Amino acid sequence: MPLSTDASSTPPITRSGTASELVAHLAERLTRQVERDPGGRVIVGIAGAPGSGKSTAARELTGLLAEAGALAGEVPMDGFHMSNAVLDELGRHGRKGAPDTFDVGGYLAALDRVRRGEEVLVPVYRRDLHEPVAAGTRVSGGGVVVTEGNYLALEDGGWQAARERMDLLVMLVVGPEELAARLVARHMHFGRDRAAAAHWVRAVDLPNAALVQASASRCDELWTCAPSSHRDR
Repeated sequence: MPLSTDASSTPPITRSGTASELVAHLAERLTRQVERDPGGRVIVGIAGAPGSGKSTAARELTGLLAEAGALAGEVPMDGFHMSNAVLDELGRHGRKGAPDTFDVGGYLAALDRVRRGEEVLVPVYRRDLHEPVAAGTRVSGGGVVVTEGNYLALEDGGWQAARERMDLLVMLVVGPEELAARLVARHMHFGRDRAAAAHWVRAVDLPNAALVQASASRCDELWTCAPSSHRDR
């Protein structure tokens, strides 16, 4: 693990600044790592609560790495959402996004294949369809593989094994008031009225955010990002 600390004994490093500054610094570090081992792979996780900005951070990171020729691909955790049909069958649709509404085994298997250096076709989540779509992106060749999602540092439910497969795990930390505001705005953007959005945030998103925050000590770095006007995942 070239960039990771021992999460069991070493406290996470805390970094602060704008998300773009922190991402740019990470991209520089990762590019240097790839230059030292051009045929190898480095798996980097970006974790955080719903609304923390992790999707934007991951998107910016992959863009910078691609420009530097240091990107092997992405393995987004959200691609392993259970389908709506399976959630209905299991009676879990009303809390879609909770830890047990994902195919954890499938996610871990994909990371294992990535670590073995294989070419991997990875599912992605389509927010316009509200469904995962198979083989939506590809991991190929040497370089950095970026994975992002809520539960990368979780300690139970099968998720604890995800942490073991990453060389570096970063968590974005956002204050509760800004987090709630971002989440309400996001749900309204995707069609809920304000009351329904606020209910979902209270009933689903904020409990999930508490789970994420409880696992912060298992990360290598905690990023406290300056507030911004964007609303993201």
